[in-house]
Amino acid sequence: MEAFSSSLFSPICPSRLILRVTPIPSPRPSYRNNISAVRIQEKPTTTTSTSSNTLGRPESKSTTTTAPPPPQKSTTNTPRRPTTSSSSSSLQTVIFNALDDLIDNFIDPPTTPSVDPTSVLSDNFAPVEEMPPTECPVAEGTLPACLEGGAYIRNGPNPQYLPRGPFHLFDGDGMLHCLSIPQGRPPTFCSRYVQTYKYTLERQVGSRVFPNVFSGFNGLPAVLARGALSAARFLSGQFDPISNGVGLANTSLAFLPNVNMLFALGEADLPYAVRVTSDGDIRTIGRHDFDGKLSMSMTAHPKIDAQTNEVFAFRYGPVPPFLTYFHIDANSSKQPDVPIFSLTTPTFIHDFAITKKYAVFADIQIVINTNPMEMVLGSGSFVGSDPKKVSRIGVIPRYATDEKEMRWVEVPGFNMVHAINAWDEGEDEIVMIAPNIISVEHTLERMELVHASVEKVRVNLKTGTVQRYPISARNLDFGVINPRFVGRKNRFGYLGVGDPMPKISGVVKLDWSEGEHKDRIVGCRMFGEGCYGGEPYFVGKSESDLDEDEDDGYVVSYVHDENVGESKFLVMDAKSPSLEVVAAVKLPRRVPYGFHGLFVQDRDLKKLL
Repeated sequence: MEAFSSSLFSPICPSRLILRVTPIPSPRPSYRNNISAVRIQEKPTTTTSTSSNTLGRPESKSTTTTAPPPPQKSTTNTPRRPTTSSSSSSLQTVIFNALDDLIDNFIDPPTTPSVDPTSVLSDNFAPVEEMPPTECPVAEGTLPACLEGGAYIRNGPNPQYLPRGPFHLFDGDGMLHCLSIPQGRPPTFCSRYVQTYKYTLERQVGSRVFPNVFSGFNGLPAVLARGALSAARFLSGQFDPISNGVGLANTSLAFLPNVNMLFALGEADLPYAVRVTSDGDIRTIGRHDFDGKLSMSMTAHPKIDAQTNEVFAFRYGPVPPFLTYFHIDANSSKQPDVPIFSLTTPTFIHDFAITKKYAVFADIQIVINTNPMEMVLGSGSFVGSDPKKVSRIGVIPRYATDEKEMRWVEVPGFNMVHAINAWDEGEDEIVMIAPNIISVEHTLERMELVHASVEKVRVNLKTGTVQRYPISARNLDFGVINPRFVGRKNRFGYLGVGDPMPKISGVVKLDWSEGEHKDRIVGCRMFGEGCYGGEPYFVGKSESDLDEDEDDGYVVSYVHDENVGESKFLVMDAKSPSLEVVAAVKLPRRVPYGFHGLFVQDRDLKKLL
């Protein structure tokens, strides 16, 4: 989750799956301090090097790694290049890097595990190099026909360069891990960076240029030092984040059917258009601004109405308006922004929900700190929690042209980071399903202590009353539904089990259609000891049949076995109470833990070629 970086500049499960390839015990691999996949100096276009196996130890076989082709020219935004000469640019880089090291070592060194790169990038959070399309064997079962011709792609942070100072997981460069499933041929897997302005510039310079927003501004001295250094880089012409953006594109992906484009997303920047080639590779096309109508940034969680092909989205930031809502109609035309000035303080708004009549936002206790004195006297971070704040839910008509009908209701203690779904009931009620972050103070600093309890929230717009019902007390997040039901009443959801967050030890299926005072887990699949996955994703057997059962399909995810250092792509039966595994693809190397993904159908991939 790139999250807000750019805004600033249980019951027993019926079965278990053990993902081990051998019954012989072996020592558990460790990736701590093993971050050799990250560049330390400028990397030539083609190198001959020793590859690493899944345990991070050098293999005897030497391979040739070729850099990906340059990104295609964007139709809307072409990055502006530095104008300084190569010799002066090299001298600037040496001076700026020396100042950066000074700040990292003496002014703002990593002081907590949450920003210590030797801790953050340990185990399967360690980054990996890019990988060209590589064939993968189907290790178990048979891949369902509905997956043929499509591709599963997951986004996540993967820093290009070795961090020299504080580093938070959210600060990593976006990398897409793609499993293509061609018809009549073995699946292929590849990993490619999203070639953002930040990535391409730092690759050209040969070192880090952009500050780590989530971890690099701890206290006023660090803010002043890093701010001055960034200003010097800008004034010298080394980089131009104002014209080209600052985003990492490391959070999620979305295929927008009204424009027939696939985007890598991070809420700090404009969307980055990408495409999957016929041989299963990933190419970055460039930043996209919808014919100049989209400015600054867009949420990493746009909502797509499958019945109308409309897209609804927003952006947020540290200066007024702190929230701006907009939508893109079925004819691919972005409609005018709707600034929400009734949100009077900058708040972390990572996700939202839509119904057929409304858009629903949550003003939560995670806030953006813009007061220098509070940074000095408080946690010293731009982002933190405000326990005195009373959370609110905001509701605005779906096709609003201004905020005059925006309605806010207080919902004390409700801290929604991810929404699962929402729908209308009757004339005056809205129902929303979302995990509530109970331990909100740990959201950034101690993610392993975060606990999310899924709730059904019922808002009566006529009376202004709110009713809340727990659906499950287990630690659940990264919830998905059948995407055909976004914005309309549905029954089932599939969520990751945090054990602890951000690791996902299994998937549960919830049924919130009946009973509002008991645990509604109706299906469960735990991955096994030492095995962790990511956000599940639902793929329907028939995307065009609106009359089919809502849960008639499959749940897919990458799963990594830390015991043997191997990763697999799992396909689970979404109807089965045990979420039975129907197929597994052995991947050519480990896939680091990440954030959000999606499955792109065959017919949609063809539109990208």
